[in-house]
Amino acid sequence: MLQITPEEGQKRVKTRSLAVLDLGSGTFRLVVYAYQPGRFFHLAEELREAVALGEGLATGRIAPEALERGRKALRAFADFLWAAPVDEVLTLATSAVRDAENGALILQEAEALGLAPKVLSGEEEARLGALAVANALPLGDALVVDQGGGSAQVSLLRGRRFAWGRAMPLGALRLTEGFLPSDPPAKQEVRALEREVERHLKALPLPPGLPLVGLGGNLRAVARLHQKRQGYPLDLLHGHYLPREAVEELYRDLMALSLRARAELPGLQPDRARTLPAALAFLRALLRRTGALGLWVSGVGIREGALFTRLLPPPHLLPDPRAFAVDNLFLRYPFAVEHRERVKALALALFEGLRPLHGYGEEERRLLLEAAHLHDIGMHLGYHEHHKHGAYLVLSEPLYGLTHREQALLALLVRYHRRGNPEPGGFRSLLARGDRKRLKRLAVLLRLAEMLERTRSGRVQGVRVELGEEVRLHLQAEADPWVERVEAEKQAGLFQEAFGLGLRLLWAPTSP
Repeated sequence: MLQITPEEGQKRVKTRSLAVLDLGSGTFRLVVYAYQPGRFFHLAEELREAVALGEGLATGRIAPEALERGRKALRAFADFLWAAPVDEVLTLATSAVRDAENGALILQEAEALGLAPKVLSGEEEARLGALAVANALPLGDALVVDQGGGSAQVSLLRGRRFAWGRAMPLGALRLTEGFLPSDPPAKQEVRALEREVERHLKALPLPPGLPLVGLGGNLRAVARLHQKRQGYPLDLLHGHYLPREAVEELYRDLMALSLRARAELPGLQPDRARTLPAALAFLRALLRRTGALGLWVSGVGIREGALFTRLLPPPHLLPDPRAFAVDNLFLRYPFAVEHRERVKALALALFEGLRPLHGYGEEERRLLLEAAHLHDIGMHLGYHEHHKHGAYLVLSEPLYGLTHREQALLALLVRYHRRGNPEPGGFRSLLARGDRKRLKRLAVLLRLAEMLERTRSGRVQGVRVELGEEVRLHLQAEADPWVERVEAEKQAGLFQEAFGLGLRLLWAPTSP
């Protein structure tokens, strides 16, 4: 009978494509995901148009110029999908279409183009954003705030589940039009805007002491400015922590700038310059009202929330977002599973055998195994320097469930799995006390595991650690694994640096 391995069975699952059209009040976006249900996904394509559909929303009607920009963007998106068809298209309309008297005109245009739009209620919009956050940040309970152009959604997560969500007319574009006519905004205008935000937030049952998560392009723009100011070493917004003091500093420095001056700020997209004062004032009022010391920035929102409804069965929650993210990256840049699993087993044996020396726990164990899971992904860019290529790939996108510190450590472990002296380099500011030693110790364990699998043949079936005045590694192999022993012995100097003891490798034939 033909036997099919789980890996072969998974390969036979058809990869599907999903296009999500997010008709936001500030920006229209078309994103295309490739995915296999329950297994993996990646962003395959993205189009962005700064439509400012919410222009005029403060008066109750979308302005004619904004309607025309919306129609033009819809035609471009429809043409793209006609030329590059996908399996499923979701067209989601939010605040501007939902609230404006003439929002139906955009719906009619979308329907005429065959895009089948769905108008999300405020609660549905909040729920999708909260679902994305629940799958992408290591938080169980949190307040989730999504400020778009026309509205702001506030949601409560309890145990990663959506508890409630409200939409309020506090979008950055709507607030700009309704409260900030001057350039730069007058102080009394800003105070009136903040009173309006406070009035709406006051009506919400906001539990104290919960982590605060911010999403949406306006809040991400504020976070990007903060990163640029401090020379942040990672080019990742998702998972960035924006402290309250930083918001206050940006508020003091930028509220008095003209639109032209704001447009020249490094890291700020030109279309965000107009709404930056309203976003800053909203964020400042939010932090003061909740008493939060800062907020976690989410790089995901309703588009990813929609994807998770297709990727996963109800309740659409990843059992372990971090494990999924690591394996999702591996599946995009796979290498031999057999080699990967042998390196993981050897690394784990070394970790456990040396535990009396390092005293590390589950955090370090998991990080080491994740690095082993990904160590050779850089082979997709070429054999030479593949350790550096792999580190680049680890940092090329957010890894759900990992903090920036953990993602930096993971990239460094991949970077040093083959050669070089493990050092934090430019990531030093992200790391915690003891991480430099932690990096060196875990890196040498991973490198030893890789060298003991140097021929990729599984000749070293296991390793036993003997502790004494020196560390002896007893290799379990049927024949003398000469190459593996020689390559592993070259790591004795690094091992001495990391653990303060000499290293010897021994082999004796395994019993028949």
